[in-house]
Amino acid sequence: MANCQKRGYCGRFPTIRLKEKQKGVAAVEFAIVLPVLLLILFGIVELGIGIYDKAVITNASREGARAGVVLRSPKLTASDVQTVVTNYTSNYLLTFGQQNTPVVTTSGTGGTFGQPLSVTVSYTYNGLGLGQMLSAVTGPITLSATTVMNNE
Repeated sequence: MANCQKRGYCGRFPTIRLKEKQKGVAAVEFAIVLPVLLLILFGIVELGIGIYDKAVITNASREGARAGVVLRSPKLTASDVQTVVTNYTSNYLLTFGQQNTPVVTTSGTGGTFGQPLSVTVSYTYNGLGLGQMLSAVTGPITLSATTVMNNE
């Protein structure tokens, strides 16, 4: 019995020396799992930034539409509404130093009571590293929002 333990196996089943055979197993498992965990983490951050920018675009279109329909004389022009939207987005969008200005389209500015005013804001989202890699595969990611309000 003592002789077979020195050789590492007795009969058909080898005896496992756990301390010798499992050195570095945790490091190998960590090296395999770490890229997946980092991809999930950065994906969550990227998705959060995209959702935030979508909310900013939606609020900017609401701000522009509200500014264009309020009861005032004279009514705001299309360029005034675009200025309101551009100011809002320049203060709140997360662009990370990239200068992507949103495209603002208006219809129905200067209307009379009850006529609708439509403000559409479109923005090309670049994101961080994952967003740029995704854009290279799928094309640019465009966030857009439209708000329609009746003139007061």
